[in-house]
Amino acid sequence: MNDFPAIRFDHVSKDYDEHTILKDISLDIRKGEFLTVIGSSGSGKTTLLKLINGLIQPTSGKIYINGKDISLENQTLLRRNIGYVIQGIGLFPHMTIRKNIAYVPGLLNKKDKKRTTAAVGRLIQTVGLDPDMLERYPSELSGGQRQRVGIARALAANPDILLMDEPFGAVDEITRKMLQSEIIRIHQELHVTIVFITHDIRESLLLGSRVLVMNNGCIEQEGSPDEIRRSPKSDFVKALTGHEIQ
Repeated sequence: MNDFPAIRFDHVSKDYDEHTILKDISLDIRKGEFLTVIGSSGSGKTTLLKLINGLIQPTSGKIYINGKDISLENQTLLRRNIGYVIQGIGLFPHMTIRKNIAYVPGLLNKKDKKRTTAAVGRLIQTVGLDPDMLERYPSELSGGQRQRVGIARALAANPDILLMDEPFGAVDEITRKMLQSEIIRIHQELHVTIVFITHDIRESLLLGSRVLVMNNGCIEQEGSPDEIRRSPKSDFVKALTGHEIQ
């Protein structure tokens, strides 16, 4: 057992041409933490997420997962061990729900079909769906159901880290509240480290054990939901949370 954070940003910056997206970010994300990241469009939220699983590389600085510099790791293996959920998850339309969820476990378990079958059965229940849906196709499911399947697929490799990029933004309000409840329950049951990007301040304060507020590529404030709500440290955070302050 080591004391390394699950994820560490060490003075990380990211430039595109002459435009700086992230500016000297230093951040530790603890194991088992549910970190929500909130900020305006263009604040660097999604860039932060893509850097964690190596989809893009930092211009400067280092990123560590469990104490290991990810630039020195096999990028395919790195991504296989990190769950990634986006808005409109992009399931394989020609595959049944069973095959969609089984895709990654099948790669990992090779010829052990029983192990894969057990994993799929466990995951479909973990995300609160009826096992009868396993033989359906994505087009036969509602948006909320497809999003749950996307979460199940992201959990399929039994990852320590789950990255979620505005995953509930495309569903109606009632479905969104149900999905929020489900992800809270999944986090409590599995103790997976979650980094959750959102543009909704209410969602960030509801879900996060810690909230990160970003603005213009910088960390504007971080803290517990209560700290963010009750003690905003800048005009930007005050404007963001103003309707939430009691």
